[in-house]
Amino acid sequence: MAWWQIALEVIGVLLLLVLLYGLTLVVRRRWLSREGGTFELSHRVRSEVGGRGWVLGLGRYSGERLEWFRIFSLSPRASRTFVRSRLVLEQRRQPEVVELPALYADHVVVRCRTADGEVELAMSPSSVTGFQAWLEAGPPGARRIS
Repeated sequence: MAWWQIALEVIGVLLLLVLLYGLTLVVRRRWLSREGGTFELSHRVRSEVGGRGWVLGLGRYSGERLEWFRIFSLSPRASRTFVRSRLVLEQRRQPEVVELPALYADHVVVRCRTADGEVELAMSPSSVTGFQAWLEAGPPGARRIS
């Protein structure tokens, strides 16, 4: 077999793998949103360098929890879970110029406080409204961060 035939086969297999990966991501996103309540949600996983550390993802409300899934992961499990009673919204701001390429268009950054420290999330303005409503809809007297 000639070298160019082997190269074509390798390229074909790589293209097939990329296609399967993309198809799997689409199926996973549809599966995650089967119960509704999903929205585009970015999470800042590292804050050592200003404007960096953002990871695109999906958010899903599940009872008392907000689950965050990485957008390019194949895992069906949430990468991070936030419990409503341990989350307090502190600040809302526009993304800095250096953050814009790392976030979805027109997203707003919200800073929340948890028992483990500060968390920054980015979502659309309408999702921020839903997020605030979800936080406020908790049972009376359940607002505590321990």
